[in-house]
Amino acid sequence: MTDTTSQSRSPLAMFFSLGFRPFFLGAALWAVLVMALWLAQMFDVLALPIGFDPVSWHAHAFLFGYLSAVIAGFLLTAVPNWTGRAALSGAPLTALFLLWILGRLAVLTAMWWPAALVIALDLAFLAAVLIWLLREIIAGQNWRNLIVVAMLLAFLGGNAVFHFEAAGGEYAAQGVGLRIGISAAVMMVAVIGGRIVPAFTRNWLVKQGSAVLPAPVMAGFDKIALLALLVAMISWLVAPYMALTGGLLLLAGCLHLLRLGRWAGRLTLAEPLVVILHLGYAFVPVGAVAIGLGILGFGNGAAAQHLWMAGALGVMTLAVMTRASLGHSGRALISDPVTVGIYAAIVISVILRWLAGNWPEQQGILHAVSGAVWIIAFGGFALSYGAMMIRPKADQS
Repeated sequence: MTDTTSQSRSPLAMFFSLGFRPFFLGAALWAVLVMALWLAQMFDVLALPIGFDPVSWHAHAFLFGYLSAVIAGFLLTAVPNWTGRAALSGAPLTALFLLWILGRLAVLTAMWWPAALVIALDLAFLAAVLIWLLREIIAGQNWRNLIVVAMLLAFLGGNAVFHFEAAGGEYAAQGVGLRIGISAAVMMVAVIGGRIVPAFTRNWLVKQGSAVLPAPVMAGFDKIALLALLVAMISWLVAPYMALTGGLLLLAGCLHLLRLGRWAGRLTLAEPLVVILHLGYAFVPVGAVAIGLGILGFGNGAAAQHLWMAGALGVMTLAVMTRASLGHSGRALISDPVTVGIYAAIVISVILRWLAGNWPEQQGILHAVSGAVWIIAFGGFALSYGAMMIRPKADQS
């Protein structure tokens, strides 16, 4: 049956009908713009009126700018399924999206405004999402997901600390605020990814008639692995250069590699939409091991940090954005060549960015190529998936 009401809605109304539409497209476009501006700054093509040093602005724009939009798009779309309550849409969703844009513009032009105004505008968006999320969980009595509230609160706190460190003249790109934000975000991948990766893998394998399925979600081993990662993250926050922290990160990384191995990802190579979820999650343990080794004197710890920021966060969010956009717009959950190209580009970008930190002689060219491939990945998403954001669900057409 055709939904004539949906069909009659304007593209703008469709765009603000569900959270993934504005926030996933906005996040992708922001990822493209920020990388282009970062490369222009790096090669002295332009100077931006930012309030941070260039490296700190680059880190903030991706971690707290890009990622906050993806988190909002995911939660605004998923939480109604968790609670059974109506999704945010229309004017309230539009206002929330504009608040995110205001925060991005405020940080991008911070030299033109009082620091307090910039901080307030940037933090207001995440605070609004947090308040909405807490209200929905309480109203829907969905107590299981209070952990998401805690992780989002930590992420918001990391953003606040980052701002105050930068305002105090500290190098925020290596400060506590950044580590809080990264830790909260990686824990989100570990917790939420630990639910959706095996679930989507199981769904696909069942359709293929596979006798082998992922291990049960949140079994005893999963809880041990998550606790180990949490302890390692706390140690990394308070003592990022201690040998104990390096050891804890190595332990957590090994446990999460074993956890990932229990999800039967090796059987999903025929469907990139599923494989990319496993690849994205793999950067959680790979990043933990690489950072742990860096702390212990083996390798570049700062470069390894990008395995979490660009790898675990960049690859996993792009994987979720493509899959959710297809599913919630009524398209078949099958990857086309463009989607496969997007996935290849983001993984290549992460590898090149890690190499840049470990190969100083070629750092400039590796940064440039990594950034260009990153732009291809997110620009490809915006071009290929953008039309879905303004159209009715395919099964309503």
